Amino acid sequence: MSLRLSLALDAGGLRLPDGPVAVLHPAAEADLSALPSDRLTIVQPFYPDYAVWQARGFSCAPSLSGRFASIVVFLPRAKARARALLAAAVAATDGIVVVDGAKTDGVDSILKDLRQRVTVSAPISKAHGKIFWFTSPADGFADWDARPGSVGEYVTAPGVFSADGIDPASRLLAAVLPDDLGRTVADLGAGWGFLSAEVLRRPTVETLHVVEADHAALACARLNLPDPRAQFHWADARSWVSPEPVDSVVMNPPFHTSRSADTALGQAFIAAAARMLAPSGTLWMVANRHLPYEAALRSAFREGDELAGDNRFKLFRAARPSRPGR
Repeated sequence: MSLRLSLALDAGGLRLPDGPVAVLHPAAEADLSALPSDRLTIVQPFYPDYAVWQARGFSCAPSLSGRFASIVVFLPRAKARARALLAAAVAATDGIVVVDGAKTDGVDSILKDLRQRVTVSAPISKAHGKIFWFTSPADGFADWDARPGSVGEYVTAPGVFSADGIDPASRLLAAVLPDDLGRTVADLGAGWGFLSAEVLRRPTVETLHVVEADHAALACARLNLPDPRAQFHWADARSWVSPEPVDSVVMNPPFHTSRSADTALGQAFIAAAARMLAPSGTLWMVANRHLPYEAALRSAFREGDELAGDNRFKLFRAARPSRPGR
């Protein structure tokens, strides 16, 4: 992605006007050295990447606000989120909107759609992707704007995990949660809040820490959990530090980086759960059946069982962390 941006600015005819530049959703590994760093605002709703850009000294925000002379959009994979992001970009500038994306993330489809609405530059193809740009139209892209979705009584948003329905793995885990989860519970990778809502139905719960890295998903969770017992944390669950030892952790951890399965993600969630649990605390976890988490659970906990799952998912209960963090 950095190569395409450099090519566009060096020899491709792209000229950014003077003034502030917003860069929407760049991954942590993106190279933005071709852009004027003193004029940049990085908009990144995924907390791990946000934290990297902030540590590098950039001005950062989890969502787009204000007006900019130009905007660079790194396309997300989900088409609904990509369209919403472009609508937000068009609304926030009268200048140039630059679009960079990989073929595997649907850049060709977005380019085709944009050509029906605006005059687009000749795309530059490089490194299995494309970059192109256009002048923001005065009439905007209101029909592409982010509109809240819904799953029954719950609010969702374009591109968040399980936006169109309750995730079957989470539903399976919710069905085995006991009535007594203790007084303090953490939901790691809570998404838009389905499991958290189930936790709050348990009568013993006095505090629920809702931990989620996707700012848009956490915004939905805030709407879906209007309960004073819920405390919301925009954070990386792998490194988040609980303000107190917790009695139970529930989680349906992610297992993808890009398009590849990454078991290290779930393993890091397991280690994080063990650190924050009280010495007698319990982890309740669901995972896809093919993912090898058993060794990590045995390493982090003194007790554990696999509960009855189904042909797609397995359920775990693990108790008494080996190395309690308190």
